[in-house]
Amino acid sequence: MGYSDQRFNVNLSILFTELPLLERPAAAAAAGFTAVELWWPWVDAPTPEQSELDALRAAITDAGVQLVGLNFYAGQLPGPDRGALSIPGEESEKFRANLSVAADFAQSLGCKALNALYGNRVEGVDPAVQDELALENLAAAAREADRVGAILLIEALNKPESPRCPIVSAPTAIAVVDKVNSATGLGNAKFLMDLYHLSMNGEDLPAVIDQYVAQTGHVQIADNPGRGAPGTGSLPLEELLDQLRKAGYEGYVGLEYKAGDRPSAEAFGWLPAAD
Repeated sequence: MGYSDQRFNVNLSILFTELPLLERPAAAAAAGFTAVELWWPWVDAPTPEQSELDALRAAITDAGVQLVGLNFYAGQLPGPDRGALSIPGEESEKFRANLSVAADFAQSLGCKALNALYGNRVEGVDPAVQDELALENLAAAAREADRVGAILLIEALNKPESPRCPIVSAPTAIAVVDKVNSATGLGNAKFLMDLYHLSMNGEDLPAVIDQYVAQTGHVQIADNPGRGAPGTGSLPLEELLDQLRKAGYEGYVGLEYKAGDRPSAEAFGWLPAAD
C-alpha cells in the first residue's frame, strides 16, 4: 500500500496562500492535484457578494479540480478564532446566515462535505449555555448539509494551539457527532479526523483509527512537530493512512500542512511520482 494508494486533496487555505485566492485552484491542478478543499475564504463576510462566489466557482471549475471539502463560516481563520457556532451574539448569527450560502455553493460544485468548527470558550459565559447554542447551530448545519446531499464534519483541534476550544480530543468530537445525529435523526454528522491535531493532543493514533474509523467522514494530515509536509516531522503518516484504508476508509486525505519558507509547489516532493 503506501501513499500511492491514497486519494489526496490539497487545502487551498493553508497551501498556495502566496497566490491570490482565484489563482490557487489552477496552481493545485498544475501541481498534479484533481481535488481541493477550503476554509471559508471570506473571513469578514459570511454572505459575500454573488459575484465573489461566482468568481471562485469559475476558478475551481476552470482549473478542472473537484471541491471535496468546505468550511462553514468560522470567524478569523487563521487567526484568533476557532469557529463561530458556539459564540453567543453576532458570531453565531453570522454562522447561521452563512449556512445556506455555503451549502448552496458546495452543491453547485458537487462538494459533499461541510465542516463546522465549534469555537472557543467565552469568558463570562456559562459553558453549558455555549454548548446548548452549539448543538442548536450544529443541528441547523446538519439539516442544511443534508438538503444538498452532504455530510456535516465535526473536527477535534489541539489543546496546545487552541487552549480555549473545548473540542480537543477525538472522544469529545465523537460525543458531539453523536449528539447532533441524535438531535436531527439524519445521521449525517461525521468526525473529521485530523491526525496532526490528534497527535498534538498526545492521543494514541492507531487506537483512534481503530475506534472511530466508521464515524469518520474526512481525514486531514500534517507532520508533527512543525505542521509541515510528511517527512518533516516524526509521525508515521504512511503507516497510519495504510491502517485507515485497511479499516475501510476510502475517502480523500486533505493536505493541510504548511509549506515552510518555500513555494507551495515545491512542498510535494514526498508524494510518489505519477505513472
